[in-house]
Amino acid sequence: MSIRIKKLKTRKIISEINVVPYIDVMLVLLVIFMVTAPLITTGILNLPEVSKTAPKKENVVTIEIRVNESINIKSPNDNLSKVITPSTLLENIERIQSLSGTSAVVISAEKNVPYNRVLETIETLHSGGITRVGLLVKKKI
Repeated sequence: MSIRIKKLKTRKIISEINVVPYIDVMLVLLVIFMVTAPLITTGILNLPEVSKTAPKKENVVTIEIRVNESINIKSPNDNLSKVITPSTLLENIERIQSLSGTSAVVISAEKNVPYNRVLETIETLHSGGITRVGLLVKKKI
């Protein structure tokens, strides 16, 4: 009787990583991030402070926009200031042009004023013929 001895096969451990599925997953994640990145809204910006500001010219009319929906028109030549509402700004364009000989206006808005209100004021000034409009900021200490 012959006994057959069965030789046992030893299995070797494969220590390699299959990178093809890994690359597929990374490419899908890259596409997802590239599509969603422009859709993410940024946080609140605190824009009114800058490190360096140019000195304010003396013959420029200043329009102050307050949070309580009032607009204050100040002139360096006139010590009087006039408080108006945003709806009556277009009616006061001639007064602003007479106060500033060069039709230059500087807008000074409080931090909490919505940016859209500043843009509406600039648009109203442009429609009234005032094209030189600047923004006034305070110097960062």
